[in-house]
Amino acid sequence: MDDFAVVIAGGGVAALEATLTLADVAQDGTRVELLAAEPQFWYRPASVGEAFGLSTVRHFDLGLLAARAGAGVTLGTLTGVDADRRVATTASGLELVYDALLIACGALPTTAVPGALTFRGPADAPSLGTLLAELEHGVARSVAFVVPAGSTWPLPAYELALMTARRVGESDVGRASVTLVTPETHPLQIFGRAASDAVGEMLAEAGVELVAGAHAVAHDGDSLELANGALDVDRAVALPLLRGIPIEGIPQTPDHFVPVDDHCGVIGVDGVFAAGDITAFTIKQGGIAAQQAVAAAEAIAVLSGATLLPRPFRPVLRGLLVTGAEPMYLRHDLGERAEGDWASGTPIWWPPTKIVGRRLTSFLASAAGETEDPEVERPPLGGIPVEVPIGRDTGETVSVGLGF
Repeated sequence: MDDFAVVIAGGGVAALEATLTLADVAQDGTRVELLAAEPQFWYRPASVGEAFGLSTVRHFDLGLLAARAGAGVTLGTLTGVDADRRVATTASGLELVYDALLIACGALPTTAVPGALTFRGPADAPSLGTLLAELEHGVARSVAFVVPAGSTWPLPAYELALMTARRVGESDVGRASVTLVTPETHPLQIFGRAASDAVGEMLAEAGVELVAGAHAVAHDGDSLELANGALDVDRAVALPLLRGIPIEGIPQTPDHFVPVDDHCGVIGVDGVFAAGDITAFTIKQGGIAAQQAVAAAEAIAVLSGATLLPRPFRPVLRGLLVTGAEPMYLRHDLGERAEGDWASGTPIWWPPTKIVGRRLTSFLASAAGETEDPEVERPPLGGIPVEVPIGRDTGETVSVGLGF
């Protein structure tokens, strides 16, 4: 058999970006099979706006997406790898033979602040909606949004705090207080000083109190316990801490993250790569996952016999901060030869989506039918911006891209 078998363990951003990349650059005869835990692909970043009526989380049939990209799908969860035999094993005991394996199964969200509402995504939007109603009707008078110390993606806490402050500011029973608690020394410091300054001003204008350099421990219903004190708040919403998934036969950190090299090859294991939240790279974000997936897929393509020079992973962080008013676009180059940081009220990448993927962004737009109207002029890179509301009952809109 001349086929080159690639197994991609995962069904999220990194898995799909890698699949699309392999379809473009791998040698003919390369077969790709996704090993996914669920049959749907969810565009999760939009979940921050659901409780506010500003967005809807879209989902796609993973089997249809994979077929469109020339891949198959097997439902299951990766639990072990025999690198000598080149066999991946699932929780049900199924064995998948591979020539190259990409581990892109994500990470598990876990509770970071006992007693607080843990906001993990779409499943927690109804609970957040209930909390908003309590603030609007005076049942609760204060809320803290918490960024935990450890592996997490901090941006949603800022979005939730800003949108909540704008919402409760319209309440007829008086404004509830909104606080943002973070271990960072500066707001969204992961994006650099320019972004920190801009976001700090935005928090102040919205009336959000910033408590920086603080480690939240627990919420008891009346106060938020900190490592060095406490805050009197009626409600608390915390982002989750992420933990990796144990995979037998793969080297992992104590938190079960997978160490990788510059081409996202798993260190010490031939033919195995990793991308996304499962890796030991400290930043857990969809755009970063997509960049890692491209690096891994290009390296896998070389193994398949393709002639190309695989590019190493050189992270560029892009974040679309949804505020309830005008969004903010943040960019920070994490490379050794980094370009300047950006914080802008107008798009600085296109299409201006939450997750920026070299191939995935336009692929999802096409799958959603948003690029198929011949009467619509396509902007660069094949994306189509859409208008979504930025204020409740105001009729105002802002272009945020693709409706995701």
